Amino acid sequence: MKYTTQDLRKLWLDFWKSKNHVIIPSSGVIPENDPSALFHNSGMHPLVPFLMGEDHPAGTRLANVQKCIRTGDIDEVGDKTHLTFFEMLGNWSLGDYFKTEQIQWSFEFLTQVLNIPIEKLAVSVFAGDKDAPRDNESFEIWKKCGIPENRIAFLGKEDNWWSKGDVGPCGPDTEMFYWTGTDKAPDNFQDTCTNPHWVEIWNDVFMQFNKDEKGILTPLPQKNIDTGMGLERTVAVLNGLSSIYQTDAFTSILQKIAELSGNQTLATDPLGTTEAHTSARILADHLRSAAILLGDRIAPSNTDQGYILRRLIRRAIRHGKKLNIDQKFCSKIVHVAIKNLSNTYSELTKNENFIIEELEREEHQFGKTLHSGEKEFRKMIDKSPDCVISGTIAFHIYETYGFPLEMIVELAKELGKTVDTSAFESAFQSHQKKSREGAEKKFSGGLADHSQETVKLHTATHLLHAALRKVLGPHVEQRGSNITPERLRFDFSHPDKMTPEQITEVEKYVNDAIASNAPVTCKETTVDQAKAENAIGLFEDKYGDKVKLYTMGEFSKEICGGPHVEHLGVLKSFKIKKEQSASQGIRRIKAVVGK
Repeated sequence: MKYTTQDLRKLWLDFWKSKNHVIIPSSGVIPENDPSALFHNSGMHPLVPFLMGEDHPAGTRLANVQKCIRTGDIDEVGDKTHLTFFEMLGNWSLGDYFKTEQIQWSFEFLTQVLNIPIEKLAVSVFAGDKDAPRDNESFEIWKKCGIPENRIAFLGKEDNWWSKGDVGPCGPDTEMFYWTGTDKAPDNFQDTCTNPHWVEIWNDVFMQFNKDEKGILTPLPQKNIDTGMGLERTVAVLNGLSSIYQTDAFTSILQKIAELSGNQTLATDPLGTTEAHTSARILADHLRSAAILLGDRIAPSNTDQGYILRRLIRRAIRHGKKLNIDQKFCSKIVHVAIKNLSNTYSELTKNENFIIEELEREEHQFGKTLHSGEKEFRKMIDKSPDCVISGTIAFHIYETYGFPLEMIVELAKELGKTVDTSAFESAFQSHQKKSREGAEKKFSGGLADHSQETVKLHTATHLLHAALRKVLGPHVEQRGSNITPERLRFDFSHPDKMTPEQITEVEKYVNDAIASNAPVTCKETTVDQAKAENAIGLFEDKYGDKVKLYTMGEFSKEICGGPHVEHLGVLKSFKIKKEQSASQGIRRIKAVVGK
């Protein structure tokens, strides 16, 4: 049987529904009040508070298809396997069932739903070490299911262990592999698990232990299951394809690129090895990813998620130009991506005008940047008598104008010069290291750790949101939130800079709420009932039919996943430290509460 992405989505959700799981919608790609990452990069990420003990309104058995963004491998995109946006199939047990049921159901889904012959399957389990025991339990369950003993490999922590960090929840996992070779699969998986024809398609994580500061493991009171199966990769594997770009997730997008470029081989040969084929794959991935980001109403900017979006769009434009595609092509390609994904992610249709407008604005702006950057480049070169352009100059052009190294090399060649590419790479690596260190510092802490300060600040975002809507108007909608133990950052839709009087009024509203010491109450209800009570529900799609509704006296009523303080007086005070532009039509507030 040939599978499409929609086939696998439906099979997955129908299967877990039959096992009494509630199907929850995908969260948006921006973590809500969690600064540990710019984007959701796994199916588990949006569920961290619930895996840590918060009650999920939908219950203890959940499944979904989650939108994910990963940018660490952005320079690898264009090969056979790397994507920026991908979809992750997942199911979870929040203190409900554990290893026996999960492994039996995994086996059932693979062999009875996807009809994979046992001869093409192998699994790995945790081998054990000085800190944690060998996972003999998973080994025995797989054997009882019918996996031959020699097809079960015991591997170390680098392969079969999950942890939240240096301390906290952790546990073994078991991975499932599919043999993609044309010959018979090797009998012994332990000795052949590194063979590239064995492709991992599914991972079951058993959150079994808590690790303390001394490295000692103790059993968790709530044992959880978290699983992940990459949609695009699995469809490729099941169909015997060599690349994700051969799947239906990309077929029509590559056809549109081929049509616009006049090069039909870009569609007929998705695995082509020419520079043009690589550019086509990058263009397809980046604009598909841009559609998802814009669909969540992220706008291009020079910081955080907006910067990643801007980089993706501009990189796509450069590769479009390499394919000799005329200007204003981004929206034409993105329209195809929207058509492909809108049945699953309705926000793409809802926000299509915003997506197209932002793309066209960014494409126009980048055209001007390219022009000014080329002029600046020529000026700098004219001042330099050397035949070799220094890595410092090349990196300055890259960082300031977004010119990739290959473009700088091409421009230099036109002027009869070469570029010190090794010095450029050194400058680039140094920049990357500083960025990573800055990100680690910036994204330390977060709501996921439920610290007292982050919980207080999260509670304050509810009051701030309500205050902004009262002072500025009901058009105000939350567009993002980032919390560290020191401050909150809140992005919201509003076209104008706030006046000092408006800022003072917002602060007064929040401080009046704090002074009231009103209780913070929570009830589970339906989305419709929450709307009927005039609750703010900007994240309602995240939770499905049942939601948690938090009420803070007469000051705020909002759908949220928690956690919050019990009484508003705990916040002590509220002060806006900065109000600024975040991007077109989006304002940003940074604020603190009392210590």
